[in-house]
Amino acid sequence: MSVTVRIPTPLRKITNGLDKISASGSSLSEIIKEIEKNFPGFQSRIYDENNQLRSFVNIYINGEDIRFLDGLESNTKSGDEVSIVPAVAGGN
Repeated sequence: MSVTVRIPTPLRKITNGLDKISASGSSLSEIIKEIEKNFPGFQSRIYDENNQLRSFVNIYINGEDIRFLDGLESNTKSGDEVSIVPAVAGGN
């Protein structure tokens, strides 16, 4: 089962410049583990020291925020699209 993961610009140096990668797993946490195997250092940019999603990282599965699903244990299936979006701060 293959899922497409969209990689934001700040993480592309870890994925050798790739903006999209394919990964397999039945949950988001399995997907992240597989990406870590292929691109060491990726997981530490997503997880904090307690293995929880960093507060400034938003992840969506097919456009749905995982915080309103089952978090890192949200189910994934073949053909899903995962988007990793770093939070943006600023303004007036």
